[in-house]
Amino acid sequence: MLLEELRKTVCAQNKALVDNGLVLWTSGNVSARDPETNYVVIKPSGVLFDKLTPEKMVVVDLHGKVIEGDLTPSVDTASHLYVYRLRDDVHGIVHTHSPYATSFAITGEPLHIYTTTSAAVFGGTIPISQFAVIGEEEIGQEIVEKIGESEAILIRNHGIFTIGKTSEKALKNAVVLEETAQSVHYAMLRTKIEPLSEEVVERGYRIYHDTYGQKKSTV
Repeated sequence: MLLEELRKTVCAQNKALVDNGLVLWTSGNVSARDPETNYVVIKPSGVLFDKLTPEKMVVVDLHGKVIEGDLTPSVDTASHLYVYRLRDDVHGIVHTHSPYATSFAITGEPLHIYTTTSAAVFGGTIPISQFAVIGEEEIGQEIVEKIGESEAILIRNHGIFTIGKTSEKALKNAVVLEETAQSVHYAMLRTKIEPLSEEVVERGYRIYHDTYGQKKSTV
């Protein structure tokens, strides 16, 4: 099986969308780009998450040609591939309709940074796209044009996309984005709130990326 390990990873990460409450039914998807072949592994269209297996993942090239797989790839494949073609640094993409983040997408509001967690992970406001038709490259174009230095974007009236150097990082971004949107939503119901200052956000982002996780010892 071509790209067996990557297919196992992408299959597990698609199932993790359900585990983290980011998707319902068959909506949403994770893809990953293999750095050696530039082939992309993506979820098949319309298959329930609990029915997914590594063998059912679809391998496509950057122009959408199916390289291996018996099923039709996700309807969002063209959007994923557009981003991969234009962003050499991106090797993982996640798309969900997670409810709290999508509520901001529906109202057309960017999601500002109100929490130290979102400051650490994103380092700046989550931008909002213009309305784009699903199933074509149009959403991919909006992502590339509007996402800037962020690793997440709200797609107007649709949902969210997150990117990363790996599909694991893109998945983490999707989880943190929904957690943030939920907290901000609840806080807005209670009182008027103000986002963190740019200085605080930048400092939190820098400290997090300099210190979080297990760093190799210099001793």
